[in-house]
Amino acid sequence: MTDQDARTEALRNVVDRVTSWQETATEGTIREELDSALDEVGIDLSEAQRQRVTEQISDGDEVDVDALASEGV
Repeated sequence: MTDQDARTEALRNVVDRVTSWQETATEGTIREELDSALDEVGIDLSEAQRQRVTEQISDGDEVDVDALASEGV
């Protein structure tokens, strides 16, 4: 597995984890959980990326994990 593949898989797991309970969570809670999950897997995203993912999850939109993973490389 390449570093890019590992990053993509880790981000997919983070997004899946946060998305799984987002229906009842506020945007602030989603952001807290996203930050926590990213810290756990050691993935850094910019503030703009974190905000975009938080908004996408909050709005029920799909997060393009492959594109997100490639942005940080």
